[in-house]
Amino acid sequence: MAQIEVVELTKKYAIADQTITAVDGVSLIIEKGEFVSVVGHSGSGKTTLLSIIGGIMKPTSGRVLFDGQDICGLDDDRLSEYRNEQVGFMFQFASLLPMLTAAENVMLPGLFRKSRNARDGAKTKDLLQMVGIGEKYDAYPSQLSGGQQRRVAIARALMYDPRVILADEPTGDLDEETENDIMELFKKLNREKQITFIFITHNLELAGMAQRTLKMIHGNLYET
Repeated sequence: MAQIEVVELTKKYAIADQTITAVDGVSLIIEKGEFVSVVGHSGSGKTTLLSIIGGIMKPTSGRVLFDGQDICGLDDDRLSEYRNEQVGFMFQFASLLPMLTAAENVMLPGLFRKSRNARDGAKTKDLLQMVGIGEKYDAYPSQLSGGQQRRVAIARALMYDPRVILADEPTGDLDEETENDIMELFKKLNREKQITFIFITHNLELAGMAQRTLKMIHGNLYET
């Protein structure tokens, strides 16, 4: 059984007197532990597709199966559990809360979980150490470089052992050296922890680091 199966997925928006089709009948199978990049021009539907797979957005039609279960049919509570327990999100910007320390930002998703773990503090230290900024545990975002903020966001996404990471331009605001460091970290996590990665990028060189590259054009998805 595929870990993620997208079946005839369509998403349409009504804007003024027009209907915009962002995702147009896309079907896709992703196996556990795959490392997949998605490329395409702005407005091609990449972010919409990722948002639907992550349970952030509902499709107009079609299905997204995760371990055989259609997440599009889940009620709000169960969909929240899916987002919180199965998926880690990384967005174009680190989006850290400025009034919280690095450690507090990493533990933030725990506020939305039904139960807290007494080891969350220790695990946060381990994660920050793993992403290379263990000494920044008590630092605030204003005291961190862009690359360090990105590493905090990665630790946050990994805090509750997601099985899938969905990343939308996760290195877009970084210099080339830091960008390569982050991608190597992603590949290590994919290889050692068997986390499935699906990431959007405009950078064809980064896309080539994936095991598999997909291209979106006008809401349609193609293998490259």
